[in-house]
Order: sequence, then C-alpha cells, then structure tokens
Amino acid sequence: MVNMTMQNLEQILPDAERDFAACATIQDLEQAKARYLGKSGLLTEQLKGLGKLSAEERPAAGASINVVKQGVEEALKARRDAILDAEQAEQLSNESIDVTLPARDQGKGGLHPVTLTMHRLEQIFHSIGFEVAEGPEIESDYYNFTALNIPEDHPARAMHDTFYIDADHEKQAHVLRTHTSPVQVHYMENKTPPLKIIAPGRVYRVDSDATHSPMFHQVEGLWVDENISFANLKGVVQDFLQRFFERDDLEVRFRPSFFPFTEPSAEMDMSWNGGWLEIGGCGMVHPEVFRHVGIDSEKYRGFAFGLGVERLTMLRYGVNDLRLFFNNDMRFLQQFG
Repeated sequence: MVNMTMQNLEQILPDAERDFAACATIQDLEQAKARYLGKSGLLTEQLKGLGKLSAEERPAAGASINVVKQGVEEALKARRDAILDAEQAEQLSNESIDVTLPARDQGKGGLHPVTLTMHRLEQIFHSIGFEVAEGPEIESDYYNFTALNIPEDHPARAMHDTFYIDADHEKQAHVLRTHTSPVQVHYMENKTPPLKIIAPGRVYRVDSDATHSPMFHQVEGLWVDENISFANLKGVVQDFLQRFFERDDLEVRFRPSFFPFTEPSAEMDMSWNGGWLEIGGCGMVHPEVFRHVGIDSEKYRGFAFGLGVERLTMLRYGVNDLRLFFNNDMRFLQQFG
C-alpha cells in the first residue's frame, strides 16, 4: 500500500503541471486546481490515506506529500500569473492608441458664445472709430475706486461685493477689478484727447445665480473730445445695439440714475419684445475723474457707458440661464460651432 501511494504521488506533480499548462483562462485553472487541491482532489485523498499507514511510515509519507503539494501550488501560481499577464497584455493592446492615426471626425470646434459676442462688438465699435484698450484684472484700490470718484464709504467697496487680494483691504489694497472702468483711467493717464475707446474684458464680483456670475464680462465705452454731449452718447449706443441685434426698429431710452464717476448719469433701456429692458449704465465723465488723470474738464467733455457682455449674449442667442456659459456642457456649446 505504501508503494502504491508513493507511485501515485510521484505522478501527481507532472500531471498537474500538464493540466495547468493547458488552461487558457482563470476559470479553467480553478477547475484544474480542484482536481488536485479540492475537497476530493488527488492530494487531498493522499493526505486522507495517511491514516491507513503505520506510525513509522506516516512521517516520511506526509513529508513527501507536502513536497508534492508545494510543487503543485507553485505550478498553479506560475500559471495564474502567466494567464493574468497575458490578459493584461491583450487588454493593453486592445486599448492602445496609435497617436499617428488621424483624429476621429467629430466636427470642427467653435468659439464660445461669449467670445463670439466679444468679437462682434469689437468689430462694430471699430467700424465707428473706437479703439480696443486693455488693462490688468488685478487692480489697486486707487484705480478700481478712488480714481473713479468712488467714496471710501461707498457700498461697492464692501467685501461682500468685492474680491480683495490683500488680507488687509485698506488704502493700498488690491482687488479683482469689479468693472472695466479702470482701463479708462489708465488710458487717459497716458493719452491726450481726443480719445475714443472701448474696454472689453473679465470682471469679478461676489455674486452667483441664474443671472449673475462671480466672473463675467463687461465692455466699457469712452469718448473724450471737445463738444461731446449726451446726444452723441445716445446715438452711439443706439447705433451699436441696432447693428448688434440687426434690428433697425430697436430704440433706446435713458432714465436718470447715479454713478460716482459720471455726472449726469443714466440707466440705458432698449425696446425688447413689446417692452423695455435695462442693458447698462452711462453718463458724462465726472470732472473729478478728469482731475485724477490730468485732463482739463473746462476744455474737454466725455461720455462713458458700460454693457454686460453675457447679457447681450443671452439676448442674442435666447439663453435664459447665465450658468450655461460656464458649465462646459458640450451639448450646449456645440450649438455655436
């Protein structure tokens, strides 16, 4: 019986190695494993047979069985690793990307709707003699507020309206500009009248909902020359809006208002869908602003106006939620391609 047990034991390892090598998947390997190491497996039966051996034969037989069992487990592990490596290699091969292949045809990209509006308004204003001016988005308190005649106690300076860069938001504080009007101050400091510019760009305020964003775009307009009047202001704004919306019947009206940097000041409304819609603010440049930039207010006059670019974009394209512009939803953006 001992000889028969040992003879069977010697054949188990080569049989297991052959069976494992024939397995192509982990599932096949698990079934082969059960034939040798399962509850009714060949090695399990060998271990059960130890009880039939004498006390003298049992230690040697048990050691031999353990040697074979260790060999079977090593062969099993080696085949499992080989199968997993092959599966991973196949997966990598199937998922590999040949960067030399031409791109998939998903259609050409397009400009963002706000960018389209910026380009359109720049083209329109350029056609009537306005230059495009730019300035920093991080401004000092002086340029963002003081030079525009905004008092120290004005609500616009409050932290709940303004993003302050400096921890101590006192006189020399820096802010994310709350409007593009500081561009006009920079420009007037370095140029002499006549001046005729627009200043489009990003601005920042602490606000966020369906019609407000903490980052949005404005376009400021400025015209400084001798004998500039409110009539010039209204004519420029109405001409721009009629051309922007391609509607010759579009009308503009002014309502009295107050802005620290213009005097007199007005809110601008345009006719829209049988009513009136507010679209921005405007006015004649305040003499105090001219004083800050060294322009003689007795000789020169000027007007300034501000329009919200997102507001113009929403009206032009029929968008009713400002947040759609910044959600990066391809379904929305592809409509403008």
